[in-house]
Amino acid sequence: MSALAHMLEDRGLPTTVLALVLPQVEKTRPPRALFVPFMLGRPVGEPNDAAFQRRVLMQALSLLERGYGAPILEHFPDDNPSWFDRADWQPAMDLPPPATPRTAADWQAALRAEMALVLPAWERFKARFGRTTTGLAGQPPEAWPAFAASFLDGALPTVALHDTSALALRFLADDLKALYGEAVQAEGGPPSARQIDGWFWRRTVAGQFLTALRAAAMVSPNNALKTVGGRFFVPTPYLPMG
Repeated sequence: MSALAHMLEDRGLPTTVLALVLPQVEKTRPPRALFVPFMLGRPVGEPNDAAFQRRVLMQALSLLERGYGAPILEHFPDDNPSWFDRADWQPAMDLPPPATPRTAADWQAALRAEMALVLPAWERFKARFGRTTTGLAGQPPEAWPAFAASFLDGALPTVALHDTSALALRFLADDLKALYGEAVQAEGGPPSARQIDGWFWRRTVAGQFLTALRAAAMVSPNNALKTVGGRFFVPTPYLPMG
């Protein structure tokens, strides 16, 4: 985005950048940038908080009042609202403590059993909010356990929407995280992003399954699968220690 900002400015179009990674924006030095200390993927803060999001946008747009010259980098003054835990929050469904399956067949069965408990809550979320961010996988949720588990046995399946196995599994992983993140919010007030992440990665089979898929991808002879597994399956704070 910083390179694009430089190009547009050179053509006479003023720009401002919302920056989520401080070392990157310090290195690329766009003409104007507002660093926001929020989660990746949430450059204006927590969803459904229009007033806060407007504050972020207005501060970013105010940088356009500055002339073109030395690069401008300002810091948004408030902490990330998505890290404020809600003391009264409870997940919308009760899941049994996740076991640790050993074989691909066991992983498939465990994820399928857990998803049977999660999918009804997901349907309630969609009815409540009228939306979902899933849809990248190119196949229905019921097909995900078998498709994903086959990678643990060394298979490299594809789907019609994605012509490589690496992309197919990457977008399935994205949809799996999105589905669980939506389902857990089917009832009550919104949790913080940290609460959703902690619940998913520490208390669900799905979170453990993606960790196992990442481990398998990292030793795969398929370089594309190794790349997406290392970069996109599991966030750094939730990688296994050691």
